[in-house]
This record gives sequence, C-alpha cells and structure tokens, in this order.
Amino acid sequence: MAAARQRQDNLTKPQGSLGRLEELSVRLAGITGKERPRFPRKAVFVCAADHGVAAEGVSAFPQAVTPQMVLNFVRGGAAINVLARRAGARVIVADLGVAADFPADTAIAHKKVGPGTRNMAVGPAMSPGEARSAICAGIDLVEAELVRGLDLVATGDMGIGNTTASSAIVAAITGRPVADVTGRGTGIDEESWRRKVATIERALAINAVDGRNPLDVLTKVGGFEIAGLVGVILAAAAHRLPVLVDGFISGAAALIAVALCPRARDYLIAAHCSVEIGHRAVLERLELLPLLQLDLRLGEGTGAAMAMHLVDDAVAVLDEMATFADAGVSEKVL
Repeated sequence: MAAARQRQDNLTKPQGSLGRLEELSVRLAGITGKERPRFPRKAVFVCAADHGVAAEGVSAFPQAVTPQMVLNFVRGGAAINVLARRAGARVIVADLGVAADFPADTAIAHKKVGPGTRNMAVGPAMSPGEARSAICAGIDLVEAELVRGLDLVATGDMGIGNTTASSAIVAAITGRPVADVTGRGTGIDEESWRRKVATIERALAINAVDGRNPLDVLTKVGGFEIAGLVGVILAAAAHRLPVLVDGFISGAAALIAVALCPRARDYLIAAHCSVEIGHRAVLERLELLPLLQLDLRLGEGTGAAMAMHLVDDAVAVLDEMATFADAGVSEKVL
C-alpha cells in the first residue's frame, strides 16, 4: 500500500485530485499484495435459496419466483447477466436451497443444502450443521473458480423472503430496533411492512438469538444463500481477492463473515448503498464507504457488477498513468 501510495503521489496530477479513486487503488494494492494490481478475471457469485418465513406473507412476490429467476440467470436474461457482460465478468449461479428441483444438466452449481429454510417465526431457520454446510458450499464455489482463474469477486443473491432474514441478522448483530433496519423489500405496502417487522421481532424472541454469536444468528434467522455468501467472502479473503459486496443481503452475509473472522473486513469493498434502510446500518457497522449511491434494491450482484468498472478505472490509472519524471512535467513547487 505504501508503494502504491508513493506511485499515486508521483503521477502527473495534483496529489489526491482523483479522490476516492486513488484510495481505492491503494486498498486494492494492499489486498492483493501487488503494487500495480489488475483484475482481468472477474466473477459474480449469485447464491439462490428460499425461505420458510415467506409463509408469513412478508414478500410481494410468490416463492415460485426464486426458481424462475434462477433459470432466467442461466438463460442470461436478468439484470445481473447484462451488467456482468458489460463488466467482463462471468456469473456463477448456485442453488444453495431453492424449494424446487433443477435438472442435473442445468448450468448452475448444484449445492442444495435443503429445499429452503424452515420458518424462523416458529423455530430455527436451519440446524447448525446445515449452516456450516452452506458456508462450506460457498467456499467450494470460490475454490472451483480459482482453478479457472479468478482475480475479483462480487457477491449476489436471489431468494424470495431474503430481506426478512437479512433484517433479522442485522438487528441481531447491531442491536438496532427491527423497524429501523427493515425496508420494503420487493415493494410491500404499509400493512405488509408492519407484518414483516412483527414477524422478525417474533423470530428473534422465539429463537432467543444471541447477537454475539454469528453462527447462532445465521442458524436461527439466516438463509442458505446468505450462508453461502459468507463462505464466498471468507474464501476470497483467504486467497487475497477483493470482494465487491453488493446490497443488503450481501451486506448481511458480510456482517456474519466479519463477526466470524474480523480480518475478512479488510478485503471488502462496498459496491453501493441500497435503498433498503438496513443496508446503511450494515455499512456503518463494517465502517465501509460505498462507491455508488443509485437507490438500487434488486440484489443479484447488480451494484457490485457496476462497481467493477470503478475498480478497473482505479487500477488502470495507478498502472498506466505517467509519473512527473516519465512525462517530463514539472512538479509542485509550493
């Protein structure tokens, strides 16, 4: 990082004039251990799963949308496919717990832990063993892609009901009131939002969730796709790969990952700040400043894919721009 900062300060521009783009390049140098890093091999990991809590009427869309969207990802027709193509990234779609069966030849990573979590409003969403299995599945996804070549990781998600699980996670870990970290998700009305808040409050109470124990939080009110993203984050950090954290669901996974391994936080880059109010609490807790503010709330890794362009810009300036000595340009005298 010191070497990257020194180079930034000697490029043909006033020091600091490229603002956060300079800081991003320095962080990326530190993450990778390379003074002039580049990221030609990018991947967005879209983990999908269903949630038993959807039975409480907390989402505007039916659970059938989860497998339908997985197939849309496979066909390349979703927003993440469009944005990933523009960023030069491949999309890895993984079934961690969709409540539907896909043919074996479907072009996804078949990592199903179970057919969706159980209803957290009446008991634990999953068992401790299932939580660990889902985390390990996420780790395996990254390990498999490393064989193909991988320089930059982005997180994405799909799962009807997953903003409910994420709000529960954020409330448990940050200690904030449920209403302060619960948004409208897929676009629910006021009555549905109140029911969503009450459902989360009931789940946290019934399950006696221990916010100081990240595995307890994940097990009792989490989701299989969230656990998978925890594994993706931990594996990427272990291999010194930058992780572009997408929106609210990815942020909830990042909270769990950092609670399990605090050093993982250094490898996280907040792609954007979602319109979901709980995402702000996540970013504050992780002390991360988002690169973009676009009022996104789609998930899928869409914000992370857009942030890939800024990553490429940051390291291109660091690597390709001439220094004062190279260009024969006079340096600052005052």
